[in-house]
Amino acid sequence: MAKLYLVRHGQAAASWDEDPDPGLNDLGHGQAAAMAAAMAPLGPLPVMASPLRRTRETAQPLEAAWNLTGLVEPAVREIPSPTEDLGNRRQWLRQVMSGTWTQADAGLYPWRQGVIDAMLGLSEDTVVVSHFVAINVAVGAALNDDRVTLFRPNNCSVTVLESDGKNLRLVELGEALETDIG
Repeated sequence: MAKLYLVRHGQAAASWDEDPDPGLNDLGHGQAAAMAAAMAPLGPLPVMASPLRRTRETAQPLEAAWNLTGLVEPAVREIPSPTEDLGNRRQWLRQVMSGTWTQADAGLYPWRQGVIDAMLGLSEDTVVVSHFVAINVAVGAALNDDRVTLFRPNNCSVTVLESDGKNLRLVELGEALETDIG
């Protein structure tokens, strides 16, 4: 059974309605370094990350500690927005996150299934650096829960799942945010 360490990216330099692909701010870089230091004794393990800058930058300290290059995997990217208008993205995201997948636009189903399939396809212990909603997709699949948001993973929190290739099982939720999603 493969153990999957799902890491939410560090704090971004801009919010979802300000920049479609921000890197990390100084705090985010510090969070990534602390996460890598805490996880270093577990490895080296394969590292997979979303193609977005904030996940790649979060993965870098762990890749450096383990002297490896992670795999960039589009399947674990952020939830795709139906609009490129940054002003409308936040409102859309809040609406989606407050509902269930049954209520969500059917156009999101392939992305959701892609996240689940990527997790099920991992046959060895792996670190996956991803995003808030994608991590919730994996946890929802493990718990058979249709809510889009089951918990609010903090930046650089580590949620642990197990995969037998057919099912995901929740081992431990990562640290949760204490404030509103920003």
